[in-house]
Amino acid sequence: MESSLQRYRSQLETTPWFRSLPVELRDDLVSRAVLLTIEKGQALYRRGDRFDGLYAVLGGTLAFGSVGLDGKEALLAELGPTAWIGEISLFDGLPRPNDATAVSRTLLLHVPEAALRDLLEATPAYWREFALLMAHRLRVSFENTEAITLLPAAQRVANRLLVIAGGYGGLNAPQTRIRVSQDSLASMVSLSRQTTNQLLRSLESQGIVSLKFGEIVILDFDRLRAASLGEPDSTR
Repeated sequence: MESSLQRYRSQLETTPWFRSLPVELRDDLVSRAVLLTIEKGQALYRRGDRFDGLYAVLGGTLAFGSVGLDGKEALLAELGPTAWIGEISLFDGLPRPNDATAVSRTLLLHVPEAALRDLLEATPAYWREFALLMAHRLRVSFENTEAITLLPAAQRVANRLLVIAGGYGGLNAPQTRIRVSQDSLASMVSLSRQTTNQLLRSLESQGIVSLKFGEIVILDFDRLRAASLGEPDSTR
């Protein structure tokens, strides 16, 4: 299994967190991992499930969120290659705090709980590395919550597009072609689909983005950044 996983090593190292790890820890994580594929709509885990290890997305996309008793979905993020997920329950030993569901057929690298515990028992200094991953995720979460609470709708949409395109601050690889449905984007920014569509159409009419089926292409990052700050479009 180790040899079959080594071809994913360079892909994993495109993510800042994994690339910054000590070489020995990177070696151990890859050598102790297994590959897992889940199909579109399949849950990797559900809120309340017990911790079973860490995962890295190698292909496809996972949606993170939860569903209320009324059936309303709160979508936090959609993460793709090469995001690492699941570290919160590693620290507190509590069940998973949200659902993780495949948006498309998704290939994952799975480091089982027992392997992680062995690594951390042998080298306690490694706890810091996983704490940095958790701190990074919490920082992004706080910033997104602040944006939803404080920004007007148009800035909210532009801001979230920038966050996704930037790989959630380095949690996964940056992208100029955002593969996200308008329903999902609307849920992330706490707006209706109709409002979200109108705001995206406005950005498209300005030549800032291009809307495709299930995809949003960023054409002008500088103007999108200006839109996220509420600055007037200097080209108009």
